Amino acid sequence: MRLPTALLIAATATLPGCGALSALQGEPDRDLFELRAPAALSCPRSRVGELVIEPPKARGTLDSNRIMIRPSVLQTQYLPDAEWGDTVPAMLQRLLVESLGATGSFDHVGRAPLGLSGDVAMISEIRDFNVNLSPDGTLIRLSVEAQLVEEMEARVIARRSFAATVAAASTRTSDLIPAFDAATRQLIGQMTAWTLTTAGVDPDTCRRS
Repeated sequence: MRLPTALLIAATATLPGCGALSALQGEPDRDLFELRAPAALSCPRSRVGELVIEPPKARGTLDSNRIMIRPSVLQTQYLPDAEWGDTVPAMLQRLLVESLGATGSFDHVGRAPLGLSGDVAMISEIRDFNVNLSPDGTLIRLSVEAQLVEEMEARVIARRSFAATVAAASTRTSDLIPAFDAATRQLIGQMTAWTLTTAGVDPDTCRRS
């Protein structure tokens, strides 16, 4: 899909071409970007031993490594010369495993249980992970619906919606990616604190590692 001319020029002006392999395959050159989890927390032990982070669900336009632009509520486009290093769901799952595993509150945090099932699983759905263009400016908008499920009983023990919005200075990729990073660290921080609280750990008792 084509971006508006102004956005296309702004995005491509900041992206050096470096994709020899993609060029050989007939793909456009795209720089790869990864996002970070928030600073690691060291926390007390929880009452949950094993925590499984299921792959987040996402609609087809988000289940991709392309960086989504929303010029309007009915239109989806992508940055032409930049992409994530993994699909959005896989990236979010990795960041949650990293953030929650670093707390030391759980015996195991992973993408799959060590045995037949874990104690608690996080099931989530990504609603927004995109750039929103509006007369008010350029906003990074992320939102996720999440549930914590007791696996043996197949019982939902907590559910919550999470959202983070960060303004980007412009539509240039050099401004969009840091804004995505800031919003993602906010979102993962919110989800980590909620999971700890549900597992019986007061996030205020944690300290920066």
